[in-house]
Amino acid sequence: MPSKLNLDKLDLQIIQIMMQDAGISYADLGKQLFVSGGTIHVRIKKLQELGIVKGTRLNVDLKMLGYDITAFVGIYLEKSSLYDQVAEDLKQIPEIVRLNYTTGNYSMFLEVVAKDINQLKFVLHDQLQKIKGIERTETLISLEESFNRNVPVAG
Repeated sequence: MPSKLNLDKLDLQIIQIMMQDAGISYADLGKQLFVSGGTIHVRIKKLQELGIVKGTRLNVDLKMLGYDITAFVGIYLEKSSLYDQVAEDLKQIPEIVRLNYTTGNYSMFLEVVAKDINQLKFVLHDQLQKIKGIERTETLISLEESFNRNVPVAG
């Protein structure tokens, strides 16, 4: 992959470090990698233009903010050709934080974050079940997240 995109070791190191700490300054990152902050700036801009870097995110402990429920929902579609429309409809539900088109039993698999069981019930019964094209769903409630990490990209 890196050869097609013309990425070098420095690009991959920048990505790896920033996945661990997106708030690091370009100057500090440059010092760590023995290049100038300006070089880091140019490389980040290139990675953004290539669509590799799509912004930065704040990693928030949602439980500390009162979001106590994480659930995973497998969706069976009436027809796989409905995927695009159903995905657009699902995008309108803010509690859905991740959606994947999958192989296996489910056509789609999504992650929902809710403050409590009542909010989850509202999402499942009052929102998901009203979307045209969804045949049925299967919900799994997460009891604990043991870890959540990025894949290492720098060799």
